[in-house]
Amino acid sequence: MRGFPRHGAGFGDPATAAIAAVTVCALCSGAWLLRDGAGTHAPPQPSAAQARGGHDGQDGRARERPAAPALPPSPPDRVRIPAIRVSAPLTGLGLTKTGGLGVPPAARKNLAGWYEAGTTPGERGTAIVAGHVDNADGPAVFYDLGALARGSTIEVDRRDGGVAVFTVDAVEVYAAKDFPDEKVYGAADRPELRVITCGGGWSRGTGYQGNVVVFAHLTDSR
Repeated sequence: MRGFPRHGAGFGDPATAAIAAVTVCALCSGAWLLRDGAGTHAPPQPSAAQARGGHDGQDGRARERPAAPALPPSPPDRVRIPAIRVSAPLTGLGLTKTGGLGVPPAARKNLAGWYEAGTTPGERGTAIVAGHVDNADGPAVFYDLGALARGSTIEVDRRDGGVAVFTVDAVEVYAAKDFPDEKVYGAADRPELRVITCGGGWSRGTGYQGNVVVFAHLTDSR
């Protein structure tokens, strides 16, 4: 992943809109691919069918589960994505001195982070979760994120004892230079979640060339 792109004006959540570009070559450099050769173990990338506007069912119409009522704010402690065998603790992420989003420690490959100055997962607005696709030793927490199917569930354990359950609406991949800031980070009038890692292909010269982004909305809680 080359980084989280810069935001323009017009975002409804000032805290989320504060995220600027961040270079995360140490997070998603593909160092283990370099070590292992030609990069034949590169992570899966989303297909066109996983994108927003793809078709579900024989009638060819996209179906989306109704949104659940928003939850009160509560920090998250763990994210689970059963379809790709993810169960990872969450650490708070802030902004770096250069205005970029911080990242979890590279050595902890099964650790993800959430932007703690923004929306908490489950409350109204857009919550942001980010994590490694790999580190120098191999695949990390979100290595298989690009294989996630629409309709899959993401569960977030909250510190108040509840669980926020999100349904995946789309999984898309963007080149770093074409990253749609407002689409990914913009304000929402319902509880939404973005899960982000690097992707978009890999080369020895540039590393990962973009980002994989999961779009999801709250459909249940318990």
